[in-house]
Amino acid sequence: MHLVGAGPGDPELLTLKAVKALRQATLALVDDLVHPGVLKFLRRSARVVHVGKRGGCASTPQAFIERLMVAEALRGERVVRLKGGDPYVFGRGGEEADALRAAGVPVVVVSGLTAGLAGPAALGLPVTDRRHTRGVVLVTGHTGEDGADEPDWPALARCGLTLVVYMGVARLAHIVACLQAGGLPSHTPAAVVCSAHTPQQRQALCTLGALCATVQREGLASPAIVVVGDVVQASPHWAVAGAPFSASAAGACGASAPGAARELLHALGRA
Repeated sequence: MHLVGAGPGDPELLTLKAVKALRQATLALVDDLVHPGVLKFLRRSARVVHVGKRGGCASTPQAFIERLMVAEALRGERVVRLKGGDPYVFGRGGEEADALRAAGVPVVVVSGLTAGLAGPAALGLPVTDRRHTRGVVLVTGHTGEDGADEPDWPALARCGLTLVVYMGVARLAHIVACLQAGGLPSHTPAAVVCSAHTPQQRQALCTLGALCATVQREGLASPAIVVVGDVVQASPHWAVAGAPFSASAAGACGASAPGAARELLHALGRA
């Protein structure tokens, strides 16, 4: 049983270990955000079951996914649980690994490139740069129904590190207000990248104070990564265009994704 990170989008960003696991699998349980091109690495006889989960939409219950993984693995299937990004970064990989181990199923975790690092990189934006910051915080903007797991946004505003927010667009106004209440200036550079490393990639760079209006004006939506901090100025888009800047990703990373899997299969000797 493998928990495999599929990366942020472009199949060329898969690890070799992920490709190997996919090629050996007889069953793939696939998350909603996995790029279709990634599935081309599966053998033709492999079964594919989509068990999508996306915030705010109808999704497969987590308990059902865990029972399905265990049942299929115990039946002798070579199962790959294919998750967008990295299984252990806001991917419930830890919960699924625990369920498998509790059932006596050995599990191998194959790390993937998480969107919180790869998304900013698609903008030429390093999340750490010693000229601007020496650290980064990865945090989710999604909370439970009771809000008990709400991040301490005012404290994060004062930490002096780059903030990378997953699943934050739906609650962006609240997050921005809390960061400003914590003392983060409105002129702090900020960026949003949607559907990073795919042909649908869109992005905007602006200031914290203009962030909500920019996202609304440009129609930016999930899946998205929000970056807040002085390091946003390191992006060449900021230097060339100044803030605010927004664009689609025509010709950018991921534009060649449909053919990427086929080319890599040739390189690996399958095709």
